[in-house]
Amino acid sequence: MYTASAGITHCFVNLGSDHPSFLEAMAEGKNKANSQFPRIITCPNEMVALSMADGFARLTNKPQCVIVHVDVGTQALGAAVHNASCGRAPVLIFAGLSPYTIEGEMRGSRTEFIHWIQDVPDQKQIVSQYCRYSGEIKSGKNVKQMVNRALQFACSAPMGPVYLCGAREVMEEEIAPYQLKQGHWGTVEPTALSESGVKTVGDALIGAKEPLVITGYSGRNHEAVGALVKLASTVKGLRVLDTGGSDMCFPADHRGWLGLRYGVDEAIKSADVILVLDCDVPWINTQNHPSTTARIYHIDTDVLKHQMPVHYIAALARYSADAFTALTQLNNYITFSPSASKFTSPSYTEKWESLLTAHTTRISNIAAAARPKEDGSFGSRYLCTTLRKLVPSDTIFAVEAVTNTAFVADSIQATLPGSWLNCGGGGLGWSGGGALGIKLASEYEHGVGKGKFVVQIVGDGSFLFSVPGSVYWISQRYKIPILTIVLSNKGWNAPRKSLLLVHPDGLGSEATNEELNIAISGPDYANIAKAAAGGNSYAGKVSLAGDLESILKEAIESVKSGITAVVEAVVAPGC
Repeated sequence: MYTASAGITHCFVNLGSDHPSFLEAMAEGKNKANSQFPRIITCPNEMVALSMADGFARLTNKPQCVIVHVDVGTQALGAAVHNASCGRAPVLIFAGLSPYTIEGEMRGSRTEFIHWIQDVPDQKQIVSQYCRYSGEIKSGKNVKQMVNRALQFACSAPMGPVYLCGAREVMEEEIAPYQLKQGHWGTVEPTALSESGVKTVGDALIGAKEPLVITGYSGRNHEAVGALVKLASTVKGLRVLDTGGSDMCFPADHRGWLGLRYGVDEAIKSADVILVLDCDVPWINTQNHPSTTARIYHIDTDVLKHQMPVHYIAALARYSADAFTALTQLNNYITFSPSASKFTSPSYTEKWESLLTAHTTRISNIAAAARPKEDGSFGSRYLCTTLRKLVPSDTIFAVEAVTNTAFVADSIQATLPGSWLNCGGGGLGWSGGGALGIKLASEYEHGVGKGKFVVQIVGDGSFLFSVPGSVYWISQRYKIPILTIVLSNKGWNAPRKSLLLVHPDGLGSEATNEELNIAISGPDYANIAKAAAGGNSYAGKVSLAGDLESILKEAIESVKSGITAVVEAVVAPGC
């Protein structure tokens, strides 16, 4: 399979009648010594397959491949395509097409009833609006060029999914072997700020009284984290707010850290200069709005948000540029600017100390809010505070906590680049496959048994969306141990929040979850996973703070021994 030569190491597959040539290639590749053949991971659900490739690609920035079955497999990718697109994950998706010959004119002609049923006018259109590129392979003679072109789009900023399809006859075509020079198929180099842009933004930050950076994706490039820390440590008084939560963009132990909030924070209202950096939704206009006198600048690889029909920021200037490159430019400009001497003045020393005081207070308030309740119950804050103390310091968290996300972020307080990943989209169910892909990537990079500890933190509704029957079968089949924490709050609370934002005093504001049809009761989440793993997983449930640490310790030890663990944590709402 050519994908290996193009740099893909893993293929996540759900195979069908369009894949006889692939099955032949897999059989051949398996029998070849010293083969570069990609590792094949069978996924009994297409959304899980794409979520795994997505998680792998997010952690490494290296594209992976998903192979699915014609139109139905393409449709079954579902919300995972949305997540990969919004979350800027480089993934190559391939699906076969129904054979286009009927009488046996070519090898690969129709041989089964279903080949008529699955023949659709334009299969690409099912997913093309979410993809950076979509195309049909029409001949085996240029298949390598088609794959490389797709991967160039997938891996060039803004990264994202690409889709290729091809009929069975084309996949069965015999061609003379040929080679490409892979060096000719590199991605587009990162773009930089113009000289005038560096001066405009740099001078604005230097002259600001209350500067603020709002980010969301900048931490995808792990080097950008250090560059943003340098900027915040140079411009005394600069604070950083994450309104995307997709990556660990700024460490919680820096005094400029404001944490993760989805577009609502007092700092947005008070800032006089705002730099929006690789971020889709810096604020929610109806809930929170910058001052009308604030000077706003926007730097992003997708500054116009090409896939959002309605999007605008009241920015004085906007720049299409890579976050790390732009931060490096700004750091250099500010460091050597004659105006930078002001940062050593007493007034800026006072600002710097005020940030430390505010940060210390923020951490103390988070700790106070994390205390368990008098009846022994606890919320997500206490759970995650306890969890953080018990897991290895370099643990990677795959988070899909929805309405509990801010509580989780406050308590995990991530500090290491790449240690926090969220899907970036709205397609719930990402974190099951995502966590497996992240763990698989870490094992691939560091060696089998040497990968980092991976924790999935997921809401109860999102857990059900993640297709746990497939997730935990894969975990057991391919020995990919993860710790899953299910935040059990007995319902989909996101719809209730949406209701109250529009109808705060309506009839629904007094209704129960059952009356609103958003209640969840009954599932034994941990044992659903255990059944899927053939009984070979740890299953636990905890509802009292006094029992939490011992159950978490058991689950952590299970994962360290190579066996996945799932803990249902019954959490009190709103804390």
